[in-house]
Amino acid sequence: MSLKKFMDEELNVTHLTLDWYTEVNKYRYVFFFIMFILYSLIICTNSIILYLIWIHKNLHEPMYIFIAALLLNSVLYSTTVYPKLLIDFLSEKQVTTYSACLFQFFMFYTLVCSEFLLLAAMAYDRYVAICKPLEYQTIMTKTTVSIFLVVAWLVPACHVAVFTIASAEAKLCHSNIKGIFCNNAVYTLQCDISRLITIFGVVALLDLSILPMLFIVFTYTKLFIVSHRSCKEIRKKAAETCLPHLLVLISYSAFFVYDISIARVKSDFPKTTRIIMTLQIMLYQPLLNPFIYGLKMKEISKHLNKLLSQANISPCIKTYC
Repeated sequence: MSLKKFMDEELNVTHLTLDWYTEVNKYRYVFFFIMFILYSLIICTNSIILYLIWIHKNLHEPMYIFIAALLLNSVLYSTTVYPKLLIDFLSEKQVTTYSACLFQFFMFYTLVCSEFLLLAAMAYDRYVAICKPLEYQTIMTKTTVSIFLVVAWLVPACHVAVFTIASAEAKLCHSNIKGIFCNNAVYTLQCDISRLITIFGVVALLDLSILPMLFIVFTYTKLFIVSHRSCKEIRKKAAETCLPHLLVLISYSAFFVYDISIARVKSDFPKTTRIIMTLQIMLYQPLLNPFIYGLKMKEISKHLNKLLSQANISPCIKTYC
């Protein structure tokens, strides 16, 4: 084997090119500005709700702690994608190393999959609060909440680690990633998807998405049956606290199904379609979550309105003084 051929093969294994750039090259600075604004909005809006939950003791309850964990999750998985994406918009070549790509893959899917488990924990919390109110303080202790949070982040990390290690050992036949970041498109680089990835993929899909989703649906169905038979106040409480969770679950599930399907279905989607759909996965959930919980959750909304009113009054005081 010649030295040049060896170097070319080594380059294909360690360096990857993201092929989305050609579609947006002409408007890259416009896209950079838009994505920078959106990323800033995601950080600011989520951080404000997190700050409110942190400083107000009446929000130090299991339901709000789970909401805070969900919002923190959104900030973290946005941060695994947006900074690199913004750099790529300003770069002449959109390249990454295979090891960096796998790290982004690991972080993104660990945090994405943990959202289903956090939503399942939130569903259980609402079930206990409404269906077993007298036992709520006994069941939903600080220890229980801590266990739920550790499981929600640790279990997905262990599952995704298997895919990451298997992908690190896989032989690559391509060096172009059909996407804007290292998501399921990593599998399209491999010559053959190993049996371990295929089999464990089914296990992970069952453990991290299907079972939590079935648990959430079952829990809310039972919760709504109980609340329907109860007084008007209980029905109102169930609607106020459960509707935001269901909105988040529905929107999140739709884009999760797309992300899984795009890598598994052997069809050539137009690059523009791939870019738009992938951007929606990255954008909607972390941007909508703070608005859903900030406006729909009564206690958070009350503190948010108070904070905004203080922010509006302060400049007036300074002006007149």
